[in-house]
Amino acid sequence: AALKGRLRSQVSAALKEGRITPTELCQRCLALIKSTKFLNAYITVAEETALKQAEESEQRYKRGQPLGILDGIPIAVKDNFNTAGIETTCASNMLKGYISPYNATVVQKLLDQGAVLLGKTNLDEFAMGSGSTDGIFGPVRNPWSYSKQYKEKSVPKSHSEDEESNWVITGGSSGGSAAAVSSFTCFAALGSDTGGSTRNPAAHCGVVGLKPTYGLISRHGLIPLVNSMDVPGILTRCVDDAAVLLGSLAGHDPKDSTTIQDDFKPFELPNLTDFSKLSIGIPKEYHAPGLSSEILALWSKAADLFKNAGAKVVEVSLPHTRYSIVCYHVLCTAEVASNMARFDGLEYGHRSDKKESTESMYAATRREGFNDVVRGRILSGNYFLLKQNYAKYFVKAQKVRRLIANDFVKVFRSGVDILLTPTTLSDAAPYTEFIQEDNRTRSAQDDILTQAANMAGLPAINVPTALSERGLPVGLQFIGRSFQEKQLLTVAKWFEKQVQFPMIQLEEVKRHDNGVFQHQKSASFS
Repeated sequence: AALKGRLRSQVSAALKEGRITPTELCQRCLALIKSTKFLNAYITVAEETALKQAEESEQRYKRGQPLGILDGIPIAVKDNFNTAGIETTCASNMLKGYISPYNATVVQKLLDQGAVLLGKTNLDEFAMGSGSTDGIFGPVRNPWSYSKQYKEKSVPKSHSEDEESNWVITGGSSGGSAAAVSSFTCFAALGSDTGGSTRNPAAHCGVVGLKPTYGLISRHGLIPLVNSMDVPGILTRCVDDAAVLLGSLAGHDPKDSTTIQDDFKPFELPNLTDFSKLSIGIPKEYHAPGLSSEILALWSKAADLFKNAGAKVVEVSLPHTRYSIVCYHVLCTAEVASNMARFDGLEYGHRSDKKESTESMYAATRREGFNDVVRGRILSGNYFLLKQNYAKYFVKAQKVRRLIANDFVKVFRSGVDILLTPTTLSDAAPYTEFIQEDNRTRSAQDDILTQAANMAGLPAINVPTALSERGLPVGLQFIGRSFQEKQLLTVAKWFEKQVQFPMIQLEEVKRHDNGVFQHQKSASFS
C-alpha cells in the first residue's frame, strides 16, 4: 500500500509512524526494478548507494529528526542529469563510462532532503526524440503494454506477437522516468522538458508530468539540449506529489544565472471550491491535424466539467501556433549544434583511436560517439547558422518565437487564467509502428501540442484523464501563466479528482524473461 500512496499524506506519515522503514521501502522498489527490468526503464541502478542512503534515513527517523517529506523516499533521475559517483551517459556512446565529479543542483537538493536515489533512467540519445527508442541501451517499454486493461482490449494476431511485437512506446524523451513512476519502482522521477519531453511520456504512461516556468528550477548539471528552452521536469503519480517535488527543487541557484532571484516558498495545494473567478481558455489552434476523435471528445468533456462547475470557459486564439513546430525545429537544431560542439574527445567522453591528426580525431570521435539523429540535428543547426542563412532562418525564427510568446501574453491579459489542451495527438503507438517513421518526422508530430509552452517559457502539466478504447492512458494539458504554478496545480488537482484515472494493473511481471535485454547495460546492476 505504501508503494502506491501519496507522499505527504500517506508515505511520509507511514515512515514517521514506523509502519515501514526507509530500508524496507528501498528494498521493495529495488525488487520491483529487477522484476520489471524487461521494461528497460533504467540504465544504471545504484543499489549499494541507495541502500546506504536508506540506512542513513532510517537512523534520522529513529532519532526523530527526518529532513522533511522526501526523507527516505525512493526517486529516479533521467540519465542526462549529472550525478557524482554514478555514471551519466545520456544514452550515448559519446558519454558511456563518464562519471561526473558533481551533482546537478536538482539532484543535490533531493539528496539534501534525504531522498534515496535508486538510479538513472533511460532516454533518447541526448534527449533527442519523442519515443525513448533511440538510445544506445535500447527502447523503453510502456508498462501499460503489460497491464490487464490493455491486454483485455488488444487482439494479437498470434500468441507470440502478443508480447514481443504488441508492446507500445512510452513517449519521450523522458520515457524511462515515466515508466519508472508508472510501474511503481519509484515515487517520483526527474525528467527534462525541452519541447514536451516530460509531458509527452507522462501522457502515454498515465502519470503526472510537470514542466515548470523557465527559470523556476535550476538547469545547472542538466546536460543541455536547448539552453533557452530546457527545464527540469517532474514526474509523479498525482498532482499533490508534483507540488511537493516542486517545493523542494524551485528557487534561485547562483550556479544558473537564468534562475529567478526571489526566494520560492513551497506550498500545499488548496481544494478548489470557488469557480466564479476562474476562466479556462480553449485554444482553437490545438485542434490540430491528426488529433484523434477520442482525445477530441475527452477535451470537450473536460471543458464541460469546468463549465458545469461554474468556471467561465471560452474559446481563444493563438494565431502563430501553426508556425511553432517549424520555428521550434530551427531554434532547437541551432542550439543543439552549439551545445554538441563540446563533445570533441579531448576533455571527457569517448575519444577515437584515430590519431593521424587532431582534426581526424575530432571527426572520428563525433562519428563514432553520436547516432544518426544527433548528427542530423547538428548538421541542420549548423546549416541554419551559416553566415548566408543566419538572418533567413535563425533570426526569423527568433522573431516568430516572440510572436508565439506574445499570443500567450494577450490571451492571459484578456482574463484567461488557464489554457486547456490535449497533450498528445493519440494514445501510445505500438513500437513496430512507431519506428516506421524517422525521428525527425515523429518528433514534429509528437511535439506539436507541447513545444509552444517551452518557447514561451510557461508552466504546463499533463494530467492523466482516461483510458482509450485500446486500454491505454490519455492525458490533457493545462498551461498556466508564468510563475503561477500554485494556480496551475490547484486547477490540475481538482481536475484529477474529478476524472478518477484508474490505477495500472500490472500482470505477471515476474514471468517475463529477464534476458530480453541482457545484451544491454541497462539490464544489469551496477
